[in-house]
Amino acid sequence: MFSRCGAFLRSSIGKKASMAVTGLLLIGFLVVHVIGNLTLFADGDGSAFNAYAHKLESLGPLKIVAEVVLGVLFLVHLGLGMRTAMENREARPKRYKDLAAKGARSPASMTMLVTGVVILVFLVIHIIDFRLADFSKQGLAALVIERLSSPLGAGIYFVAMLFLASHLGHAFQSLFQTLGLRHPSYTPAIKTVGIAIAVLVAGLFAVFPVACMLFEGRWPWS
Repeated sequence: MFSRCGAFLRSSIGKKASMAVTGLLLIGFLVVHVIGNLTLFADGDGSAFNAYAHKLESLGPLKIVAEVVLGVLFLVHLGLGMRTAMENREARPKRYKDLAAKGARSPASMTMLVTGVVILVFLVIHIIDFRLADFSKQGLAALVIERLSSPLGAGIYFVAMLFLASHLGHAFQSLFQTLGLRHPSYTPAIKTVGIAIAVLVAGLFAVFPVACMLFEGRWPWS
């Protein structure tokens, strides 16, 4: 049983299926993450966001385990993506060129590796900047607003979200195809939902640097 499972995971189909599953889990994480982050706009003093951050910190070892699992998911997803892309290009170099020339491949599909690497680099910067910073005196909300109120911090964050939107838009459609859930009758709907999710998730994340640059934490609606 284990040998068959291992053989399947090493196969081309197994790698693509694993990449689809890890991608789906990462999309789920992004949705949960952006919903939690929206508490930054709940009030004018950041208490709701700080309470949310404190609740996560209070999980203790569970939080560390979750972060490790998340890191593994990112690395496995990116590694499988790079491996699959290389194998596909080696097996069908002419077909890939023909598809690109005929417009069968979109800019998003042809830059999945690039956008994936950019997102990973941004994640590392994001973790170093926020996770390892000392916010014991000012609170995490104040630190986030301070970072994203600067042109550099806001610019990096916003551009990264553009890459995320491009990656998500194609990834959602691709994972359904990989899992065998593709049919002419509902493929257009999957494509539309994928684009909607990409715009919504990346758009909500992009709201943070825009709002921080404009209002610097003094939200007019709070």
